[in-house]
Amino acid sequence: MSRARTAGMAGLTGAVLALSLPAPATAAEHAGPSASAVANSRSGSGLSSVQWKSCPAYSDEVIRSLGVTEDKVAAFHSLMKRLECGTVSVPQDHRDPAGRKIDIAVTRLAATDEANRLGAVAVLPGGPGGSGYLDPILRVTLRNAEMAELNERYDIIGFDPRGVGYSTKVACEPGPRGPDKPGPLTKESARKIYDAQVAANLKCANSNPDFLGQLTTDTVARDLDQVRTALGDRTLNLLGLSWGTYLGAAYRSLFPTHTGRVFLDSPAPPWTRLDRHIEESAAAVERNFGRMAAWLARGEATYGLGATAKQVRKQVVKLVRDYDKSPKTYTDLPLPIDGSAVADLARRNSTEWARAGKALSELRTATGTTAPPTVKELLGAPMGAPVPGAPEMTNATMNWAVTCNEDGSRPSFDTTWHDYRRLQKRFAATGRSWGMTALCSGWPLPVQQATLKRGSGSLVLAAHLYEYMSVYDWALQTRRAVGGTVYTIADDVHVSATRVPECAADLVKYFETGRIDSGCEGSGTPN
Repeated sequence: MSRARTAGMAGLTGAVLALSLPAPATAAEHAGPSASAVANSRSGSGLSSVQWKSCPAYSDEVIRSLGVTEDKVAAFHSLMKRLECGTVSVPQDHRDPAGRKIDIAVTRLAATDEANRLGAVAVLPGGPGGSGYLDPILRVTLRNAEMAELNERYDIIGFDPRGVGYSTKVACEPGPRGPDKPGPLTKESARKIYDAQVAANLKCANSNPDFLGQLTTDTVARDLDQVRTALGDRTLNLLGLSWGTYLGAAYRSLFPTHTGRVFLDSPAPPWTRLDRHIEESAAAVERNFGRMAAWLARGEATYGLGATAKQVRKQVVKLVRDYDKSPKTYTDLPLPIDGSAVADLARRNSTEWARAGKALSELRTATGTTAPPTVKELLGAPMGAPVPGAPEMTNATMNWAVTCNEDGSRPSFDTTWHDYRRLQKRFAATGRSWGMTALCSGWPLPVQQATLKRGSGSLVLAAHLYEYMSVYDWALQTRRAVGGTVYTIADDVHVSATRVPECAADLVKYFETGRIDSGCEGSGTPN
């Protein structure tokens, strides 16, 4: 995400980005199972609703671009041979089931212990706009040994939501990128950005309102239930990640009798106002910076930013103001360094405190025409071009449409400017890393809130104590809205439950037994 945000929504969305969207892989294909005897035995009449086909083939270069380390590339290929790939036809508008149809791309890794199979777990991707097509591999079986155990007694289901990846989608031209010069945002520049965003919103929404107007959380939940029917499963168990937690809550509310066990990691709030989302996320960022400042103070000999948290905060606020007053341009960085870049370093989670602290230290004394090494490492990497043949992992148009279809704020310029200025003043260390709340201003399609109802079914809300992308209190709000049990992860890292072995073991135990402990340590705080 660009440091110069025109609109941000941490957790549920980010700013709409100018992504270069790769085409689906169409080269030589793996001959994965298309309709195994195992699948036939349990899918019954629903099997004909899944159009099974060979899975895409991915080169080693593509696989590495997906974040797979070199030592796991061979395992990825092996899992692709087990993966089943297909599409399910669903109505574009579920209120008109006889009308136009669209395709939802689906994948399945069948349980390895078929004799003791417990059912199917659908992985619900983040975003909105994230791909889940390869999640049975990337998020589960290849993640770590603990997560791989989930596939022993459960089929793992992945899918691309409508508007993403191999599913039916459309593309809008991206909105404005942000200010045209570094330093504090002026009211004049803000007005230009706002007007450009409104124009982009009108152009996008009106380009294909029949399709874009159906990009909502509820609609994706209804698609998922048709996938369940097509696969022949009486119920779906759900593993929701980030925005997938909101999707999971909506699915459970709409289809309680079709819902099994549900584990939602980094729960989204039970509301979708973009302005409130940014305000509460920004407050959580500033709180977590207090933890970062205290940690940096303990390493004063290394970072030189102060011996107390108060001194570190004062130094970082000074850096924000100094770089806003006099931005620096380096020949090896794509963007100048201003106060927003400093604030971006101050908002990092604990896995990056050491590098962010080093970069902040470097900025105190930086001279010359090239960026200091850690500054370049953290702030210098532009978004690279997609590797040929790589699957689309994020769709900006779907992100944009779902966010704006469900955002009830859609503020005027005066409101946007007032909120932006207030946020900058309230959060002196990290506020400059946030943009205006204008992402959905002028979006002309009706507001469509997701359906959330309290239920009695099994539900775990895995909340991260210090996180800002999904604020801890949002899990408590969601519990009040839909029920469930809060499982506390004592870290600040978004959707870390599947990555941390201790937490992943609890997750798998929950799906196997329905029982879970009160929480886990998570990624922890660096020494």
